[in-house]
Amino acid sequence: MANPALIAETDPPAVEFCHELGRVPVLLTCDHASRRVPKALDNLGLADELIARHIGWDIGAADVTRRLAPLLGAPAIVAGYSRLVIDCNRPPDDASAIPRESDGVVIPGNASLSGTERRARREAIFDPYHGAITAWIAARRTRGIAPAVISMHSFTPVMKGFQRPWHVGILWDGQGRIALPLLAALRAEPGLVVGDNEPYSAREPVGYTQRHHAFEAGLPHVAIELRQDLVADRQGATSWAERLARVLKPILARDELYVAIAPPPPHS
Repeated sequence: MANPALIAETDPPAVEFCHELGRVPVLLTCDHASRRVPKALDNLGLADELIARHIGWDIGAADVTRRLAPLLGAPAIVAGYSRLVIDCNRPPDDASAIPRESDGVVIPGNASLSGTERRARREAIFDPYHGAITAWIAARRTRGIAPAVISMHSFTPVMKGFQRPWHVGILWDGQGRIALPLLAALRAEPGLVVGDNEPYSAREPVGYTQRHHAFEAGLPHVAIELRQDLVADRQGATSWAERLARVLKPILARDELYVAIAPPPPHS
């Protein structure tokens, strides 16, 4: 149960289900869907316009996820709070899970937290989100199905002065049962610059959701990164959801995809 001192009754829930009745054995996840902060944390001492930037959430990622889920006939599980409160895509005991600074912005509300305060954030936000993912996967595994997990993210067009050229990045490690055909399909799209483990790499094990729920269990998986300026409005989010549905459907239609394969040794 969420800590009542952190998540009040008037606060939104820590987990949102989208298209919950989707029958395809595929789960979409969106770790950085929201820029919300629990009222008890007083915006972490930040102005609204700072939390609305990319440091507070993955701009456009939730909109694409909510549109993509029904197009695929798949459910989605979406995190309800800002990555600045606790990052649902980091190991919860890692210092980076509750950052003191992000892209040059100091986070006053994250300074000098006690163990009790860090634990309260984990119990209120991180645990319910990952508990929902675990339960959804377990329900399919008990029926002999090894479901696929697709993690939706977005990235800022410029980071540390570098203009990122990619329109979309496909992040993966181990078996590329979804990633490799997806890379090929996207690269066949006119005018797209497609990153293979760019602008981030899944071979640097910081992406907790994919690694914990899918990679380590041998489930088919991929993380999709979309450049934020391309999905920041409704038109862009709709266009990318439709494109991803079109290229993913043939890949996800293969029955042989839904088996567990033992993960390889850690990438060196």
